[in-house]
Amino acid sequence: MSRIKTVLGFAMGFALGAIMLLGNAALAQSNYPNRPIRVIVPYPAGGIVDIVARAVTEQVGRDWKQTVVIEARPGGNSNIGTASVARSEPDGYTWLVTGPAALVNPTLYKHAGWDALKDLKCVGLAVWNQSVALVHPSMPASTVKEFVEIARKKPGELNFGNPGTGSSIDLSAQKLFQAADIKLTNVGYKGQPQALIDLMTNLMHFEIVSLELALPHIRAGSVKPLAVMTDKRVTDLPDLPTIAEAGFPEATYVPWYGIYVQAATPNAIVAKINEAINKALQNPEVQRQLAVANIPGKPMPLADLAALMKADHEKLTKVIATSSMALQ
Repeated sequence: MSRIKTVLGFAMGFALGAIMLLGNAALAQSNYPNRPIRVIVPYPAGGIVDIVARAVTEQVGRDWKQTVVIEARPGGNSNIGTASVARSEPDGYTWLVTGPAALVNPTLYKHAGWDALKDLKCVGLAVWNQSVALVHPSMPASTVKEFVEIARKKPGELNFGNPGTGSSIDLSAQKLFQAADIKLTNVGYKGQPQALIDLMTNLMHFEIVSLELALPHIRAGSVKPLAVMTDKRVTDLPDLPTIAEAGFPEATYVPWYGIYVQAATPNAIVAKINEAINKALQNPEVQRQLAVANIPGKPMPLADLAALMKADHEKLTKVIATSSMALQ
């Protein structure tokens, strides 16, 4: 009899403990957020991703009346910061703001530290990045087709200033090179600014550069634009064709910067974050900040974000597999 009582007591204690755990979990979700949110940016402070993170997530913090701490954690071509979020507690208090590297780096690097579709969940679309194809003013080409003709006659002789393997710029360039069937010599840089300087001094022959960074130099005449790498023309360069209008629709690629959490984060918390991000993206001040940087935002529901993430993962890993982008 005593043994039966012991077993029953153990079972009741286990059941009570389980109920308490479930109750605590439910309470934690209903009280979310009740402490500061940490936002990891896996790139240096001051760049496009940092601008996105601050504009959107700090507005979420104001709406929630909760502290948001932006933490730049560059290194390993964004792998260090991204992996830290993929391995974080799935409680909704650690966010990641990043671009296509979150989807492609596990294919590029043997030990990236995460699986794009298993370890991360996109909870908000921050912005679509606009970029433009540039050459030095001395290049005897005013269109993409004219540049392609020159490149085909000089395989490997022209230099491409690459701001980072697997970056949105690199992926845009690889799509164009494949569509145009041309080969340029890849020259690696740690970011766009130095690469752009070398294009202006004619050390590089071709680059794709974020629109906001390129515009002052286009207006000054120190670089020559050939096409925007977007699906429609941009307001600041209304006479410049899109890459599709320039004859290479296969090269159209508009990279986006998303906000991610650890994939096992409870659905109730994920839904709350998504709602808050979408609200922030409709805030006039956030829209103004993003417009100044030529990176328009777009609120999206979770189902659409999951579909976009999956589609881009498939599309971009295919680009990597059929290009010279090496697995490291």
